[in-house]
Amino acid sequence: MQPIPYIFFKDQCRAAFTAYGEIFGATPEIMDFSAMPEEDRAQMPGAAPDTVMHAALPVGSGWIYGSDDPTGETPAMAGCNVHVDFPDEAATRKAWDALAEGGEIRMPLMPTFWTPLFGALTDRFGVRWMISLTGDQPG
Repeated sequence: MQPIPYIFFKDQCRAAFTAYGEIFGATPEIMDFSAMPEEDRAQMPGAAPDTVMHAALPVGSGWIYGSDDPTGETPAMAGCNVHVDFPDEAATRKAWDALAEGGEIRMPLMPTFWTPLFGALTDRFGVRWMISLTGDQPG
């Protein structure tokens, strides 16, 4: 059993998962509401056919899932972050820079007492991330 974060977007799931695919070096699986059987889609009259019903992206040995909220009522993400550890400094900084572009840095990427690099940000899609370099803080 493994927890999988499921992120809801107002209307940017496709753009977010396309960007995350580039950042994490994987191809997202994206299914639109148009793929639903007609009788099921009829239960969601506000969902445009090209709205993302489900997206999945492998990240390391885990996954992140996402969807557009067809009601458009999804509140801003708060109280939760997606955390990703990277095995080397170059990969850590590359992902950090890409996620930070157009976003808001809440804690700069820097050495901490628990890991060589750690930072927290909210990306341009409103998703909160914590990024770190795996390993012990050099003494």
